[in-house]
Amino acid sequence: MTDASGPADVDALAYDEAFAELQRVVTALETGGQSLEATIALYERAVALQRRCERLLAEAELRVQQLLARPGGALAAVDVLPEDAEEA
Repeated sequence: MTDASGPADVDALAYDEAFAELQRVVTALETGGQSLEATIALYERAVALQRRCERLLAEAELRVQQLLARPGGALAAVDVLPEDAEEA
């Protein structure tokens, strides 16, 4: 487990990696037995991983929402940053 890694490391993780690590961190927190400092570090890591997963899911949802119908029924994905998205 990489609980000593920083937020920059979390930002580089793909969704599946971040979610798998989040599950491992939560299991470690539930198991207990760590020092207070280690528990706080694990909790901080879990929060960062959870935020990363939420951000990636939100971006994926935006991509799906921004699918444009093309002539002939074909679809094309348009990359959209969350801050550039139009509310439906």
